[in-house]
Amino acid sequence: MIKTDRLSKRYGSLSAVEDLSFEVSPGEVLGFLGPNGAGKSTTMRMLAGFVTPTAGTASLCGHDVLEAPVAARACLGYLPEGAPSYGEMTVRGFLGFIAELRGLDGALRRSRLDRVFGRLQLEPVLEQTIDTLSKGFRRRVGLAQALIHDPQVLILDEPTDGLDPNQKHEVRTLIGEMARDKLIVISTHILEEVTAVCTRAIIIARGRIVADQTPQQLAARSRYHNAVSFCADDEAQALRLRAALESQAEITAVEYEARGRRLTALPRDGAAILATVQAIAAGQGASLQELQLEAGRLDEVFRSITA
Repeated sequence: MIKTDRLSKRYGSLSAVEDLSFEVSPGEVLGFLGPNGAGKSTTMRMLAGFVTPTAGTASLCGHDVLEAPVAARACLGYLPEGAPSYGEMTVRGFLGFIAELRGLDGALRRSRLDRVFGRLQLEPVLEQTIDTLSKGFRRRVGLAQALIHDPQVLILDEPTDGLDPNQKHEVRTLIGEMARDKLIVISTHILEEVTAVCTRAIIIARGRIVADQTPQQLAARSRYHNAVSFCADDEAQALRLRAALESQAEITAVEYEARGRRLTALPRDGAAILATVQAIAAGQGASLQELQLEAGRLDEVFRSITA
């Protein structure tokens, strides 16, 4: 597993990361979230052995990143922010070089290279130099170098940064497939990434953990959890429905967007209010259009606990 115990990093009087303790087990995809400057990348770099902690410990598959750095890095695939590489090398040459550094040779080297070429759809650019690639292809090359030795642990810093929607879907599908037998940590500020691929999310702010839950549990903390949204036929009907809904004890507020005549009824303490909304609409002879029951909004939860 991945394990940290009171992991900290200070730069003079600035505390970038403070007393982080968590574990990640096989089969988990951990989303590591936080606003800019929260300490996400610093934590990833300490786990990968590129930054020395000021205090605390971190281990990968039982290998302490400071006391057994070679063993720890042997089981790690790391995609850093920006995915640095050698721009003058071709994609084929660069990934072959990485395979050599990882100790791969012969048939195993060829099969691993062919596998990452195919899985990340790099065949069209294998003979191009890296400095001529689009941002999306550079990101895919960076992911390929992290996967080439089939590591047990993957630490990915913004893995879909710069990818178009189709490429994001492909990478997320790949992460989901790999999660069956790997430990994966994804550092990201894209909340969509969390709901798409993560089984668990840690949110940090000012270098400290402020939440550690599944995406569903986080969404349930939103004031929009179990909220009911719908569109009314006209403005007069919308205003009548709003007044009737606001009189209900289990409804704390009703938001109204005049442009689309859309109402959103917010439940008190996450109460189930769908039946109440439907009963009030039926009593007023209103037909509810685009009726939607919300699971909760991660962006609202994120703002509330990191502000």
